[in-house]
Amino acid sequence: MTKQKRVLSVFSLVMINVIAVDSLRTLPITAKLGYSLIFYYLVAALAFFIPVALVSAELATAFPETGGIYIWVREAFGRKAGFMTIWLQWIYNVVWYPTILVFLASTITYLFAPELANNKLYLFISTICFFWIFTLLNCYGMKISGIISTISATVGTLLPIIGIACLGIFWLSLDEPVAISFNGNWLPNFTEFGHLTLFSAVLFSLFGIEMSSVHAEEVKNPQRDYPRALFYSTILILISLVTGALAIALVVPEANLNVVSGLIDAYSIFFKAFHISWMTPITAGLIVIGGLGAVAAWIIGPTKGLLVAARDNCIPHVFSTVNKHGVPVALLLAQGLIVTLISTVFVFFDNISSAYWMLSDLCAQLALLVYVFMFAAALRLRYIKSFQQGAYKVPGGNAMMWFLCSLGIICCLSTIAIGFVPPSQIDVGNIWMFEGFLIGGLVVFVVLPWLLAKKNEPISKDTNQ
Repeated sequence: MTKQKRVLSVFSLVMINVIAVDSLRTLPITAKLGYSLIFYYLVAALAFFIPVALVSAELATAFPETGGIYIWVREAFGRKAGFMTIWLQWIYNVVWYPTILVFLASTITYLFAPELANNKLYLFISTICFFWIFTLLNCYGMKISGIISTISATVGTLLPIIGIACLGIFWLSLDEPVAISFNGNWLPNFTEFGHLTLFSAVLFSLFGIEMSSVHAEEVKNPQRDYPRALFYSTILILISLVTGALAIALVVPEANLNVVSGLIDAYSIFFKAFHISWMTPITAGLIVIGGLGAVAAWIIGPTKGLLVAARDNCIPHVFSTVNKHGVPVALLLAQGLIVTLISTVFVFFDNISSAYWMLSDLCAQLALLVYVFMFAAALRLRYIKSFQQGAYKVPGGNAMMWFLCSLGIICCLSTIAIGFVPPSQIDVGNIWMFEGFLIGGLVVFVVLPWLLAKKNEPISKDTNQ
């Protein structure tokens, strides 16, 4: 077996991390937090982002097999727990697709008819059309190369984030009127839980660092350079997300801030004020290119992990088959049907923003359960497979691992709990429908698969296959 060549510099890994994590979709939501979002992001970085990055880097280099987090949890707790983890990772992406596609559909309207940004039927039809087009293309083995994906992420994500941040800074330098006021208090209102609910959106905007952790062993000196790359990545990611969200809040009053179209609305206000309104459709086009590129890549990505679980006999055998292009068609079609069903919330709920938030909230709760499994697996593997070490290991021994994993688990579970509280900044409509949607989603996507997995779990003493 040829030893993998370590070629990544600190700068290269920082760029990979930034591209993997930075996201436009959550900027309008976090903008509703105003200046207090700085506090939220600092807490999220210390209690979640850094622990995830360090722990996942150790796991990724110690267990480099295809399957990622499924392999980690399976090695620690067995196949049923591994299946539940990869199932949750897959289903939270399924819930995520309608939110990112509605965000893109709303942005596209600035190319031809901005008034459609709040048209429920248009958003629903656009969402399912986009998704099924990319699903069918993926069935024929369509793959976006690493170069194209990087260009798409750079042009459609990094440039718009940098652009909105620069416009915000320029706006302040001109002493223009702003929609938020700083009263010297960076802290949120801890006396009302509704003000804390959007913390889940802050965490969601930081998801994905574990995906790039697989590159840790490709760094020239992992034990020294990976923490350095993580430090620089954290600084750049926090600066880009915080300044981007604050720039939106500067020009769009909180009462008028649409959590779906807020980003392009802010761009439109900036460009109009600077007499360059012709830049609005160009920027909308860049955002759409980046978003569609991400969706195209992610539609096939998470199904590969679930395919590993299918071949472990954790789900019906039909889902383990692939076509001549090596694509799990049955999984992709099932994924498309679920996305179509979930997308109907934009039709049946009166308020687009409330439907968007409920899907985002449920998505975050499902994703945070994945991280709970990951942290628990990391702790157990430190003891039952201490002999298996990769190129990177969290420094500080078992005590540091306990600290990081405990901090991460507490952060995830507390955020899941607070997610059931309607946010003060977003009108969720009927409170019973809001709670019923979240509870129903967790029952259908977590409890039922857990019960079904118990009945059909294959018993095997060898989990190292």
